[in-house]
Amino acid sequence: MRFFLSSHHLFLLLIFAYVAFSLYAAYNVFFSTKVLSRVHRVVKKETGWNPWEDEQVEYNSALNKKREAFKQYLGKIDKNKPKRYKVQIWGKAAIGLYLWEHVLEGPLNPTDKVAQWREGELQSGKIDFSFYTGPAVVQGHVPLDMNSLVLVLNGREKQKVTYSTRWLEHVQTLVQSNTVSHVAVVLLGNEHCNNNWISPHLKRNGGFVDLLFVVYDSPWVNDKDVFQWPLGVATYRQFPMIRPNAQLITSNRPYLCNFLGTVYKNSSRETLMHILTQSGLEKDCITTGREKWLPQETADSLRRYQTALAQSELTLCPVGINTESYRIYEACSYGSVPVVEDVMTPGSCAAGPSSPLRLLKAAGAPFIFISDWKELPAILQRERGMTQEQRVDRRRRLLEWYSSFRQQMKERFTEVIEETFFKNG
Repeated sequence: MRFFLSSHHLFLLLIFAYVAFSLYAAYNVFFSTKVLSRVHRVVKKETGWNPWEDEQVEYNSALNKKREAFKQYLGKIDKNKPKRYKVQIWGKAAIGLYLWEHVLEGPLNPTDKVAQWREGELQSGKIDFSFYTGPAVVQGHVPLDMNSLVLVLNGREKQKVTYSTRWLEHVQTLVQSNTVSHVAVVLLGNEHCNNNWISPHLKRNGGFVDLLFVVYDSPWVNDKDVFQWPLGVATYRQFPMIRPNAQLITSNRPYLCNFLGTVYKNSSRETLMHILTQSGLEKDCITTGREKWLPQETADSLRRYQTALAQSELTLCPVGINTESYRIYEACSYGSVPVVEDVMTPGSCAAGPSSPLRLLKAAGAPFIFISDWKELPAILQRERGMTQEQRVDRRRRLLEWYSSFRQQMKERFTEVIEETFFKNG
């Protein structure tokens, strides 16, 4: 039987053949890569396509090993790199400036001491500290980008306590909202050591404050969660950070002693002035006489006071409400040896063989301690017999001690915060 293909059937046959061939080609390309690769390698070897292929493979392998080794090296560096922590300090009392500028020696911007807002940053130990201070540092407007906080407060009198309590209540809300995890307080305590108002806020009493650094000889100090902190210089009166220089150490100082301060009636200060006058020693000392030394510092009174410190071998430090006074630290700043009235003042401060001023005594302060100002004439008489070389050497030792003391306070402050805040970090 004859079978004739029409042009239509022929066309369909050709289409079928084309599709079949295409599928076959596609199968070989996409599903038979091993065969093609094998053929490809043979062709390359037979035709001399890449005579350096083996070397290239070895080079790539070595390069990958180097890259992997470098990654591991970077990983070890990152792993061995000391971990750093961030802590923010809010200075809401003038002693915050002593902590920041004199102890931690941190910078502040702007440098204008009466600016509404000042801030700075520094590194100490494993901690990156940031500091904010000034009237414009108000609750809810301080940038908080870390969960560890140090709050500097003034608890010296009732009005200050009320203000400080509001700040503690604000921080407590931050703790309750998990915004802040760790809190320390640096407190200018009451001069009678009556600080019971802050007690409920301490973690030991169910509060949220992990650490307390308190000024004066508080009986709470245990060097575990409560530490004693130095009063420092009167930064609220703009007393500056003094950098020792050769002139400060070697100059001939024209006066044996100084005392610029208010002479309260029936106080040891009155006794001091009486002794200087009766013994004829008043001419050897820069004093205010019987005038009242105004607490509101002016540029002129600050200059007079600093000049007196720089021109005197000794600075007389009679007690006030508390034995510890700004004058002690300000005298150290100028290398003028503090003559400290070593007696306990009324109040609840800790009594003991090293009290008062136990922090300074424990640090080996090279002061002259007296229990009665009747000892002063003999002290001044010895001063007259000292050579200039001896005086220069004593000044140098005092300035070195004060620098070392502040460094010790810096290290202690940093280490205590590291241990308490980040011991599991």
